[in-house]
Amino acid sequence: MRTRRIKRCGAVFFALAAATAVWWIIAAGPITVYRTVVYNFSGIDDYRIFPQRRLTAPQQPFRFREVGNDGNAPFAVSFGSRHEVPLSELLSATETVAFLIVKNDAIVFEKYLQGFDRASPSLSFSMAKSLLSVLIGCAIADGYLKSVDQPVTDFVPELKEQGFASVTLKHLLQMTSGIDYMENDFPLGLHVRFYYTNRLEPEILNLRLREPPGTRFVYKSGDAFVLTLALKRALGGMSITQYMQERIWNPLGMEADGVWSIDHAPDGLEKTSCCIAATARDFAKFGRLYLNKGSWNGRRIVPEVWVRESTRSDTSPGSNWNYQHLWWLVARDRPDFMANGHLGQFLYINPSAGVVIVRLGKSMGGLSREEWTQVFMSLSDGIR
Repeated sequence: MRTRRIKRCGAVFFALAAATAVWWIIAAGPITVYRTVVYNFSGIDDYRIFPQRRLTAPQQPFRFREVGNDGNAPFAVSFGSRHEVPLSELLSATETVAFLIVKNDAIVFEKYLQGFDRASPSLSFSMAKSLLSVLIGCAIADGYLKSVDQPVTDFVPELKEQGFASVTLKHLLQMTSGIDYMENDFPLGLHVRFYYTNRLEPEILNLRLREPPGTRFVYKSGDAFVLTLALKRALGGMSITQYMQERIWNPLGMEADGVWSIDHAPDGLEKTSCCIAATARDFAKFGRLYLNKGSWNGRRIVPEVWVRESTRSDTSPGSNWNYQHLWWLVARDRPDFMANGHLGQFLYINPSAGVVIVRLGKSMGGLSREEWTQVFMSLSDGIR
């Protein structure tokens, strides 16, 4: 009898597993399922596994000044309950692969670990959202978009049927859209599906609203994905990568080629929510651009008003005080702001000190986002 019960339980389990697998393949698509199973947990070298568009370094790169730092400068940091921890010791213990401090256009600290060097690209994860925000500001200045108050259905009319007629670009930038999208790493969930899918546009067009736009802030990559499709259509025949190349990569004089992952080749959609790969030095140039209020060596790249609106607290209906136009603010009493990505990717800007810090890593290294922020504040306040 016991053997029969075990067999029956096994048969039921197998049937449920088979039904789940069939549902998953139908819902997500066979390529998405394959990528999820084979690649599983995301990593900073995932740009190698997806189709991609390349961002090409211009012939005349901009280079930060170097002040002879060998990566062992005697910086110490304080965070949480820990005080005066040697920076090099912290970096070695936290799966950091790159750490760069720039002050007044000079590299005052630069260290690479775990086989990385200054030429090594790393996936940005959600730092890419802040870089998408840069392009949105440019697109408004260039007339591709009218304003943040424009309904997203002006560009993606298919979403009207799902109730998106009252969702504006600002709702997406502020993550107050009300989209039904849960940000977690459950392998059968929507977030993982969006990361691995080869059919991003149909997935975006299937999104629904959970609540009216402007109700509340909920961090979710779904907002950035919808914004991506709107930008792609606004640009007409130009890809988002081409627009980044012309508006940012060339003018900022990036030193290395970059990569923007797309869902499928050759005509796929950029994964702007997560997936730009670049070097630490080139990520730092985005920081320098915003440190200088959107200007680059006297040339206006991003409207100053866009940089200002992206880096000041906004408490309009539903907005979160410390998340503005896809950028994170640090504290109510400080002007510092940052881009932050999964596994501890950070681009930190302290306008008062003229400091930009880039941290790239394979994980958060046991520190919370708040603790890393304290590390950055400790460093930027202490550099003379």
